[in-house]
Amino acid sequence: MIGLVAAALLAAAPADRPQVELWRLDCGSIEVDLGDFSDTGLYAGQKRTLAASCYLVRNGDRYLLWDTGMDRALAGKPKNSDGEELKRSIVQQLASIGLKSSDVDFVGISHYHYDHTGQLPDFPSATLLEGKADWAVIRTWPKAEPRYRHWLTGGGKFEEVEGDKDVFGDGTAVMLNLPGHTEGHHALLVKLASGPVLLSGDEYHFHENRDVGGVPSFNTDRADTLASHDRFEKLARNIGARVIIQHEPRDIAKLPPFPKSAQ
Repeated sequence: MIGLVAAALLAAAPADRPQVELWRLDCGSIEVDLGDFSDTGLYAGQKRTLAASCYLVRNGDRYLLWDTGMDRALAGKPKNSDGEELKRSIVQQLASIGLKSSDVDFVGISHYHYDHTGQLPDFPSATLLEGKADWAVIRTWPKAEPRYRHWLTGGGKFEEVEGDKDVFGDGTAVMLNLPGHTEGHHALLVKLASGPVLLSGDEYHFHENRDVGGVPSFNTDRADTLASHDRFEKLARNIGARVIIQHEPRDIAKLPPFPKSAQ
């Protein structure tokens, strides 16, 4: 039986599909101690500023927001004592291309960490898509509750994604099941006319981490992480995808600067 990703890539020809666009959004930055980003002590004593990026995918007249970055309360303020900064909220950025929060049909979350879910409450009308195994954690984790309250209390639609998920049903945006960083972690494959793009979630955090197939000490399962690395790399190679490590400014720069889009 053909797999979901393979089926998506072999789906209807581009002429039969709605136009697909991908925007990179600036969803904050954070200064981190890299010591925790290797469970083999590779980065001891090193520090780095990582991006907290998120992305908008347009499929015809439907929109998917992928991850929601840092908390909106940080917007426009000086960098805080934790090294966190957010220049503009997602809602402000969307307004500059003529969109409102209510225009977003789906919010896909790679995983439940705060730097990927900070502005989730700003999209109450969207259907929330997140890994089923992550939902099991969210339901019992007090720190996640404020960001997810709208959906946990029945105020919004959500789907617990098990395995891969073809968001629009035409192969143009597929959530990829890559557990290990968290229990239900996903990446996103976007199929543009110019070629496929792989948005990493937190499969990796920066180039050097990817080069050695590193595993952060805070990942939930080392074996799952390594298996997901293997799938990610083989898929990227086999389909010739442009890989965007979402925390890596050098990768984010592969996409056009907002408000331009990749097509």
